[in-house]
Amino acid sequence: MDGPLTGVRVLDVSTILAGPLCCRILGDHGADVVKIEHPEAGDGMRGHGEAKDGIPLWWKEISRNKRTVGLKLSTADGAELLLRLAATADVLVENFRPGTLERWGIGPERLHEVNPALVIVRITGFGQTGPYASRAGFGTLAEAMSGFAHLTGEEGGPPTLPAFGLADSICGIAASSAATMALYARERNGGRGEVIDMNLLEPIMDAVGPGATVYDQLGIVGERHGNRSTNNAPRNTYRTKDNRWVAVSTSAQRIAERVMELVGHPEVIDEPWFATGLGRAGRADLLDEYVGGWIAERTEAEVTDAFAAAGAAIAPIYSARDLAEDEHVRSTGMLTTVRDDDLGPLLMHNVMWRAERAPGRIRFTGRALGHDTDEILGELGVNADELARLRAERVVA
Repeated sequence: MDGPLTGVRVLDVSTILAGPLCCRILGDHGADVVKIEHPEAGDGMRGHGEAKDGIPLWWKEISRNKRTVGLKLSTADGAELLLRLAATADVLVENFRPGTLERWGIGPERLHEVNPALVIVRITGFGQTGPYASRAGFGTLAEAMSGFAHLTGEEGGPPTLPAFGLADSICGIAASSAATMALYARERNGGRGEVIDMNLLEPIMDAVGPGATVYDQLGIVGERHGNRSTNNAPRNTYRTKDNRWVAVSTSAQRIAERVMELVGHPEVIDEPWFATGLGRAGRADLLDEYVGGWIAERTEAEVTDAFAAAGAAIAPIYSARDLAEDEHVRSTGMLTTVRDDDLGPLLMHNVMWRAERAPGRIRFTGRALGHDTDEILGELGVNADELARLRAERVVA
């Protein structure tokens, strides 16, 4: 077994990040993922991130465990071939603007005509309905509208966006969960498929927290506080004597007490305001002075060792280099080295979670555009002459 989804076929008809990450997760856990790309343009994700010798590195990870087909869906032949593929599939993931698949004659109604059991995951910026449905949607916009950017950044400074695809990634992980739940439901409802309306905005809204509920009930709007938390303190980043940075968290009351004992100020523990996270957050200036001053007099190694001995919570601020070299990350397999046909040994994120009996695995890395077209269309009975015609007409690659 390659994972719990062995035997499930997924059609990845999505681009860039959220949909492809969803399908990568399904593939990591055993699904046979068929990646459908425009035969000339390919997935724009091939041009994202750094490359080595012209080979895109992010692509190697985001499209691992996927067989690739170049197929122009906007043509009659391309649409017909997708329907034939859909007849063999369990899940289809797409992220075109609402109405695009319907315009090409391959919307959910038509897909369910050829395969009533198909689970269809539709990922858009704002959903299939509502006033913003037709708007172009990207993760940056979701990060802006979700409340994330409003709460991120230094007090008095501008809203801050992440330097990576946060909203897309959260949505992709959520979509993989939605797809597997729909497969489970299919087993209980007589084999009927489902249409799932996913958008980039809603999952990151949930991750940001209950701001809307707090506003609804109390009229309070959260503001930026840098690396501090409004829920507890001390919670911040602090510079060490050797010019490294560490992060301290005190979400649990006993952890907060241990930190203050460690830095030599146990007297604050008996203060009435120290008894709750909210009360401690109101004295963040004082607590940061005590904790930050103690840390500034010691090296990172001395600080982390002392926190570990005290049972307090701390972590170094890592760069990619630090992460790649960390003994815990490597020994537990969070990062793993796989064999790539182009680059040889290649370090990448491992399967995101690993069950004891069916942990999933990385079977192969991201492939060239159209690498598996002949094989996959051959499985549908498309012969060599037909393939030659489709290539000549630029329907397939």
